[in-house]
Amino acid sequence: MALRHAVLAALLDDEYSGYQLAKAFDIGVANFWHALPQQLYAELTKLEKEGLVAGREVVQETRPNKRLFRVTDAGRAELERFAAAASKPSFIRDDLLVKVQAADRVGTGPVIEQLEERAAAADAKIGMLNELLRHLRGDAGEDEFLLRGERIGPYLTCLRGLSFEREHRDWCLRIAAVLRKRQAREPHGQGRSAKGREAGRGER
Repeated sequence: MALRHAVLAALLDDEYSGYQLAKAFDIGVANFWHALPQQLYAELTKLEKEGLVAGREVVQETRPNKRLFRVTDAGRAELERFAAAASKPSFIRDDLLVKVQAADRVGTGPVIEQLEERAAAADAKIGMLNELLRHLRGDAGEDEFLLRGERIGPYLTCLRGLSFEREHRDWCLRIAAVLRKRQAREPHGQGRSAKGREAGRGER
């Protein structure tokens, strides 16, 4: 998947300026595709040149003029082609997991702290996603909305994001607790150093 497809999918809901698109990515699309605002602005320029989105100038009296973008028929056709293509398997690439793998050899203290920070961040994201889901479905219950809602794509991706953040929070807290118990039982380095000293005495 290329960034262009995520941009085209986001523009299906409404006309967006570059700033509004960045906000939409930050709130919902970031669950499955992260992009910096600069990347989004550059991608909008490319898509407009290729005719996949169309832009129009909006004159504002008290603010600078802005440019709004919408998906064209060619852009929808590109999304249809993308949707029909086979999807690649997903994979995890996370530097925190590398630190966890090495934790019992390089020290657990900083890793525990980072796990708990990640858990707190995930918890905040969970609250935000729950609010977004309530906003998307309005007065309807979830089952009713999923069955009869006019536009459920963003809702479904938010459900995936919510599931991910909950699992990520729970995993981080569990691993932090495991490492804390091991740290309390034998603080990193002390046990190994004592054993090393004993081995050294035996060799002499």
